[in-house]
Amino acid sequence: YIKWFMIKKILDFKVPSSFDEKRIDKFLQSQIKELSRTKLQALIENGEVKLNNVIITNASKKIKEQDVININFPLAKEIHIKPNKIPLDILFEDSDVIVINKSSGVVVHPGAGNYENTVVNGLLYKYKNNLSNLGGKFRPGIVHRIDKDTSGVIVVARNDFSHAFLSEQFSKHTIKRFYE
Repeated sequence: YIKWFMIKKILDFKVPSSFDEKRIDKFLQSQIKELSRTKLQALIENGEVKLNNVIITNASKKIKEQDVININFPLAKEIHIKPNKIPLDILFEDSDVIVINKSSGVVVHPGAGNYENTVVNGLLYKYKNNLSNLGGKFRPGIVHRIDKDTSGVIVVARNDFSHAFLSEQFSKHTIKRFYE
C-alpha cells in the first residue's frame, strides 16, 4: 500500500513478497516512476529514507517482505542567482548572440553548490535580463554548455528566437563556424 502525506511530503510503502531480498533502491524505482534511480539513491544516502523506522543510507540495502519504508521528500530550497562581476572573454556579440571563450575551470551555469561564480552569474551582471528565457532560471541564454574543466567557445542567446534557432542547429549538427 502507498500513503501520501501531502503536508509533510512523506511516502510509506509496505514491501510485497515479490521484492523479498531485493535492493531498496530498485524497489523504490519500481514504485516511484517519476524519479530516477539516481535521485532515489541520493534520497537514501542523504538520510531521507527509513526502513522499519530506522534511517538507512545504503541504497543497496536488501529488503524483506512486510518491511515498511518511509521516504521524506525535503522541501525544495528557493535559490536565487545573483549577478556577479565575473570576467567574460567575449569573442563576438550582437543583438541576438554572445560568443564567449570559456576558460578551463570555469563553471557555465549554477548548480552543485556553486551559485555565484559561473558564466551565468557574469552574464546576469553584464546583460541584466537581456538574455533568452528558454534555458530556464538557472541557464538564462545558455544554448549549450561545456564541462567545467574544458576550455572552448560557448554560444549565448540574447532572445528566445535566437535560442530556439541555435538549439535546433546544435541538435541537428548544422551550426556553421563563424569564419566559413
